[in-house]
Amino acid sequence: MFPALETHLKQTIPDPYEDFMYRHLQYYGYFKAQRGSLPNSATHQHVRKNNPQYLLNGSLGEKDDLIPDTLQKEKLLYSHMLSLPHLRSRQLLYDELDEVNPRLREPQELFSILSTKRPLQAPRWPIECEVIKENIHHIEWAPPQPEYFYQPKGNEKVPEIVGEKKGTVVYQLDSVPTEGSYFTSSRVGGKRGIIKELAVTLQGPEDNTLLFESRFESGNLQKAVRVDTYEYELTLRTDLYTNKHTQWFYFRVQNTRRDATYRFTIVNLLKPKSLYTVGMKPLLYSQLDANTRNIGWRREGNEIKYYKNNMDDGQQPFYCLTWTIQFPYDQDTCFFAHFYPYTYTDLQCYLLSVANNPIQSQFCKLQTLCRSLAGNTVYLLTITNPSQTPQEAAAKKAVVLSARVHPGESNGSWVMKGFLDFILSNSPDAQLLRDIFVFKVLPMLNPDGVIVGNYRCSLAGRDLNRHYKTILKESFPCIWYTRNMIKRLLEEREVLLYCDFHGHSRKNNIFLYGCNNNNRKYWLHERVFPLMLCKNAPDKFSFHSCNFKVQKCKEGTGRVVMWRMGILNSYTMESTFGGSTLGNKRDTHFTIEDLKSLGYHVCDTLLDFCDPDQTKFTQCLAELKELLRQEIHKKFHELGQDVDLEGSWSDISLSDIESSTSGSDSSLSDGLPVHLANIADELTQKKKMFKKKKKKSLQTRKQRNEQYQKKNLMQKLKLTEDTSTNLNRRDKDTPLDPSMATLILPKNKGRMQNKKPGFTVSCSPKRTINSSQEPVPGMKPNWPRSRYPATKRGCAAMAAYPSLHIYTYP
Repeated sequence: MFPALETHLKQTIPDPYEDFMYRHLQYYGYFKAQRGSLPNSATHQHVRKNNPQYLLNGSLGEKDDLIPDTLQKEKLLYSHMLSLPHLRSRQLLYDELDEVNPRLREPQELFSILSTKRPLQAPRWPIECEVIKENIHHIEWAPPQPEYFYQPKGNEKVPEIVGEKKGTVVYQLDSVPTEGSYFTSSRVGGKRGIIKELAVTLQGPEDNTLLFESRFESGNLQKAVRVDTYEYELTLRTDLYTNKHTQWFYFRVQNTRRDATYRFTIVNLLKPKSLYTVGMKPLLYSQLDANTRNIGWRREGNEIKYYKNNMDDGQQPFYCLTWTIQFPYDQDTCFFAHFYPYTYTDLQCYLLSVANNPIQSQFCKLQTLCRSLAGNTVYLLTITNPSQTPQEAAAKKAVVLSARVHPGESNGSWVMKGFLDFILSNSPDAQLLRDIFVFKVLPMLNPDGVIVGNYRCSLAGRDLNRHYKTILKESFPCIWYTRNMIKRLLEEREVLLYCDFHGHSRKNNIFLYGCNNNNRKYWLHERVFPLMLCKNAPDKFSFHSCNFKVQKCKEGTGRVVMWRMGILNSYTMESTFGGSTLGNKRDTHFTIEDLKSLGYHVCDTLLDFCDPDQTKFTQCLAELKELLRQEIHKKFHELGQDVDLEGSWSDISLSDIESSTSGSDSSLSDGLPVHLANIADELTQKKKMFKKKKKKSLQTRKQRNEQYQKKNLMQKLKLTEDTSTNLNRRDKDTPLDPSMATLILPKNKGRMQNKKPGFTVSCSPKRTINSSQEPVPGMKPNWPRSRYPATKRGCAAMAAYPSLHIYTYP
């Protein structure tokens, strides 16, 4: 009705949809300009309609005779629009020349990923847990001298446990969820309200009572009772929502006295055997030493004794650990720990440094696998060099590594850190490994347990490493998603190796648990990698402590489940809480650097395992056969029998020869809690009902025709076979009818085509290696370092890497 007014309104009033989109993009940071500085689409169309020379005489400054057609004009306009800084979208990526061929950026993760633009994700705690506001941080430090085991003298004091009746409680957690309760919700900072002061109030400067605290990340101490001036009885907190698994301790003491000899006794340990009986010492950290002398965790303690508790309440027996110590300073803040702590915050800080490194972030992709039960992020790292072609990317094999499914086994995190330090470095070996493999790394599978200071369980109150076969995704998300990720990975490519990093409380050294291979063609091949690792780290790794027996009680572990899924080189790596009894490190504790060096040795052994020159593999296989022959002789000699191993001795079951890996309460599964068992039963019943109700899908006409033709063909073939048999019986010299021969021929031809080809594995790394790599100090393997004769890893003249024949399984 009013065309002039209508045109004016279109030019001045913004389009509602465009206004919404501008606000939406501006909210998420994809649009930086002011709303008024941009014309709306109506204005832009009006200008172009009324000014055909806009493209020619505008900011582009082009002439009409230089633009051949309308399409070219549109491209130039698009190029000009995208070049404006306020219109340029963050979702588009440009090439180095900044030309007009952008590509979409990969979509952002559903969950928050570490970034310098925002603080670290704060740990989420169960709402029952009180958490102090202080940030606890420790420095990394390697002692300059070996820390030797404590040598028992035989006269160590065995304190009598007196408890609260004769002592004074100086620290006690109020409410700790135990067996019978279960996790409901979580929040950052844990329990709401004012944080109570649990430690006693000092009566003055002369009061020498120690002030205890454990309500920080990974901390564990339930109660402290003062039974003498410098003597304390300590009670550890069980894993949340359970009544067991007391092993990990980590707590703080303040108000120390330098010249006094203190005695600490932990009274409720559950394992009958411990490394403390063979010389392992607790760890001490002095804040003053760290601030003034840059000294970190160190082994300390005297009169160390591990013994059975005399307080028998008719239930499970308890064991005690007692030790004496002298603090280095007055009024110091000190920490005690079972092993070197590695917290969830430590992991996030490390991953943040990787994400912000411009070089490492090119070949290390940080993703969120899932959220834990409490809502903490479970991180997944994908590490590999970019491939030149899709075929090259698809040819890469995968290696899966994980750690901290048991939260109190911080050994695994330090081994994982050493592995990540090396594989993310610019070392030629690391670059070669990234060329050959795709590494899937799960550095902390149980962040909830790590945060609250559990030893073995998640917030479901169960050992996650016994529930890898679970169907309860909501109750065990970390391992459910891990298994699902590996299942998808197996559909894409071959997984050469799976290894889960753990800690061991009853054996020294480092060793592997694997799974005996039942395929006689690859007999003993699963033992080659552990033997190679032993040769690369002879003063840390013990092959004789390795075990490859698959027990029924271990069917739910990650090692066995992944082996059942088809990963033949599937291992659990056990790192001791103590130290080494081998070589140059005999009778010394492992340090952080020792564990990190093992991560390097894993990478080193992977290259040996995949060496195109099969000499080492063949050598290890022959050595394994000889070791097994000796073991069989030994077993039969113990039984008082003679055996001739010149015949088919390789047919003897390996499981009958090896001993069990169990021997503690840790190996046993408690099953599901009642509330989760009911859910599991319901899901199982639903699956069964679904299978019963599931009907056959209707077939298309094409499928019915194919089925009909196939049925007729099979009848003709059967008739032909019968006729041929009768003819052969009557007269063998009578030639077969040509029409029948044409029917028999396709059948035989099909058999030939269905014959499986031989199995070959090969991949071809493309990188040329520099030979200037220095060996890691202190690592002296007892076999030659030239692992690639004819085409060495260090050969700079290597133009093309030979076909890499990996000893693996179809």
